Amino acid sequence: MKKKPLLLLSIVGALAACAPTVANRGNILDPESLAQIKPGETTREEVATKLGTPTAISTFDDKVWYYVGRQTEQYSFLDPEVLKQQAVEIDFDDKGVVTSAKKLDLSQAADATPVDRETPTFGQKQTLLRELLGDLSHPRPDLGKQGPSGGT
Repeated sequence: MKKKPLLLLSIVGALAACAPTVANRGNILDPESLAQIKPGETTREEVATKLGTPTAISTFDDKVWYYVGRQTEQYSFLDPEVLKQQAVEIDFDDKGVVTSAKKLDLSQAADATPVDRETPTFGQKQTLLRELLGDLSHPRPDLGKQGPSGGT
């Protein structure tokens, strides 16, 4: 008789563990906000107010802003699934007025795979114990000295 509530509780716990994790990265623009950006009328300051800070500004030309966003869903240890993704390019003229606002085609986008290696560092490798007790083995010379006011 006591096993039924325990079984029911374990089933509910197992189902709760299967809930997906939804992650938002970058900036997925609201279509209504994007529709307010009008070429020839909207200024750089108005774009920043309506859309927020851009995800990236072009490396060689600060007159091109990019808004990039992706929403993914992942179940426990499985690979994440892309729910939404968007990239918008906004171009400005020399006076800071929008010349074009266009959605970029992400069908040809490729995932960047991070390199799995470490940057070598020079010096001693320290253990956790040495890091924790390192200050005790090397006393600071300035601890026993008095400040510029004389201290007395």
